[in-house]
Amino acid sequence: MKEQALVKKQRRVISLWLPNFSIDRANISRGSDKRPEDVPQVTVIKEQSALRIAAADPQAQASGIFPGMPLTDARALEPALKIHEADHAADLAFLARLADWCGHYSPWTAPDVTGEAGENGYGIWLDVTGCDHLFGGEEALLNGIVARLNSLGFAARAAVADTPGTAWAAVHYGLIQGERVLVTKPGKVRDILRRLPVAALRFSPEICAGLDRLGLRHGGDLFDLPRGPLVVRFGEILIRRVDQALGRQSEPISPQHPPPRYRARMSFAEPVGKSEDIEEACRQLLKTLCQQMERAGRGVRRLEAACYRVDGSLARVSIGTSRATRNAPHLLRLLSEHFESIDAGFGIETVVVGALQTDQLFADQLNLSDVPQRMFNRSQTAAESMASLVDRVANRVGHRNVHSLAPRNSYVPERAVRRTPYAEQTKPLAGHPPARWFNNRPRPLSLFDTPQLIEVVAPIPDDPPVLFRWRRVLHRVVVSGGPERIGPEWWELAESTHKKDPLPRDYYQVEDADGDCFWLYRSGLY
Repeated sequence: MKEQALVKKQRRVISLWLPNFSIDRANISRGSDKRPEDVPQVTVIKEQSALRIAAADPQAQASGIFPGMPLTDARALEPALKIHEADHAADLAFLARLADWCGHYSPWTAPDVTGEAGENGYGIWLDVTGCDHLFGGEEALLNGIVARLNSLGFAARAAVADTPGTAWAAVHYGLIQGERVLVTKPGKVRDILRRLPVAALRFSPEICAGLDRLGLRHGGDLFDLPRGPLVVRFGEILIRRVDQALGRQSEPISPQHPPPRYRARMSFAEPVGKSEDIEEACRQLLKTLCQQMERAGRGVRRLEAACYRVDGSLARVSIGTSRATRNAPHLLRLLSEHFESIDAGFGIETVVVGALQTDQLFADQLNLSDVPQRMFNRSQTAAESMASLVDRVANRVGHRNVHSLAPRNSYVPERAVRRTPYAEQTKPLAGHPPARWFNNRPRPLSLFDTPQLIEVVAPIPDDPPVLFRWRRVLHRVVVSGGPERIGPEWWELAESTHKKDPLPRDYYQVEDADGDCFWLYRSGLY
């Protein structure tokens, strides 16, 4: 047997920095995707009845305008200043959308709001471990992301490194003037951080000022110092940031949406907008996805198709199934019912299909007598046909609106059946026998939610009724059967729904002169 060595991929993280995000976002929201380069722009926020600068672009900063400055002072320095009102909530919402759109580069994306807006700007994390080869390497990937963001109207810079802390430090403090991307070599974390200022380790201004007073001005000054005095003076956050940047302590990136374990993606040479093109792409992707799950012995329970538009937004379509399946045509049929609702906008450039929820699904073991029918007729089993029907109905009206009836181990009529959503059928609890339908006693097809009171005439108390009045209508009994005595479940009276009537019941099956059948009972012994 040939031995195979498992090679663990070196983690690589991209830090995107959008230094003028709030200003660029304000321009885009006003319908302008290109901002004039020669006009300084700022965003302002109201503090204590005065307007102060919240963020300033490079042109404004070159004129001496900085965050926190009163607006009147800024106007004195630059009369032609263009002003936008700061909207932090709108910035965060747009940043979340942009992070979702970056999902076609990597499923592990999350917004980065390190520091205050205007000081460190906004950013996006991307964990691209094992993804760069899909885009021609790390440098091509970084250049592609930055170019796309520039085309959307955002100034952007990007750096890739072994840890999120190092990537953040490189993009904020390690780029040479004029560069837009920086690719750091794997395993060179200490060399990169050693010559950067301590602020690159994401310390607060107070900690940076305290370190400066001690003469600790570069990241390398902190690596070999005793940790005890540093923790006592600056707190545990200082050591944690250093360890995260060096990779000694894990710093996971939590994506906004859980990334699917099984996914397939397709990018188009030119943006598409027709639903037929989206359907054909999903057809091919579902074949690949089902092959992945077949090798893993899994089946789809919840599926999502994400369409990434060229304008930095995306459209999601999700469907669910009542049972695990790897039937690609059936999944495509469910998805295709939602394609007409997708707004392609200026065009869709990438489609990603992922299985959000899966269950075990192994190959069926067939009997020899079933082989010819399954091989030549390709007919589905009854369970598969029912599941296919339920899926099509449930994806239109909602899975919680499609119910199934399941037996319960009880002879009491109102407790003998339970109604549950079809997709949430559960197995019996451990230690409890599986419920089964009682076929040895006749039962009506439907019951009232609460019993209806009737007036009865019988020869003697224990005999079946000969007359009864229900809803002011008199019924003459011509055929009767019973009684069948059903006693209360004394071991469940404390929590049962019929604890208000803990008496035995005598049930009768009767038929009146018009041919109508009824199920009547008398509560309590005569």
